[in-house]
Amino acid sequence: MPQLEFFFEFASTYSYPCAMRIEEVAAGKGVEVVWRPFLLGPIFEAQHGVADSVFNNHPQKGAYMWRDVKRICDKQGLPFKRPEVFPQNGLKAARMACVMLEEDQTTAIKFIQGVYLANFRAGVSISDESILERIIAEAGGDADHFMVRGASEDAKNALRTNTDIAVARDVFGAPTFFTPDGEMFWGNDRLEDSLDWTRAQASA
Repeated sequence: MPQLEFFFEFASTYSYPCAMRIEEVAAGKGVEVVWRPFLLGPIFEAQHGVADSVFNNHPQKGAYMWRDVKRICDKQGLPFKRPEVFPQNGLKAARMACVMLEEDQTTAIKFIQGVYLANFRAGVSISDESILERIIAEAGGDADHFMVRGASEDAKNALRTNTDIAVARDVFGAPTFFTPDGEMFWGNDRLEDSLDWTRAQASA
């Protein structure tokens, strides 16, 4: 089965609706999703000189983004609440996602979606370890085990590697998709295009 790489950031607004639908859409097109948690902060700092979101630095663009994401979520039937803090610190969650994906992808995907819901539905802190423990448990994982693994050097290295790969491939935002032939697609609204490209390349 052809694979599509999905680079996502827990603080990314547009990654939220994408993460909630990508598995179903990809399965319908016969494509396997390779989930790649990474950090946008180092990329923004290298590209723009600040680690903050470009939506905070450009108020007009930010205002449009919040309205746009609300429209997307309404269309998709997803709850949406603008978090009081944006962007949130998703470092711990991303490290946990990296090691969870290595051990149990089904549980990892439920965890990832749970983190997005905590951020953009409940508006709670996704860096709070008690909240992360609860999300792991609700996803069916062993909270004690993954809290330890998420703080390990393996988790740190895995996330750093994903971020380094994103930098090397000139990623500038999230969500970003890479097809097997290296074609890059950016944005929730390019998910279907990236999947169709993947299928076409597999059939060529």
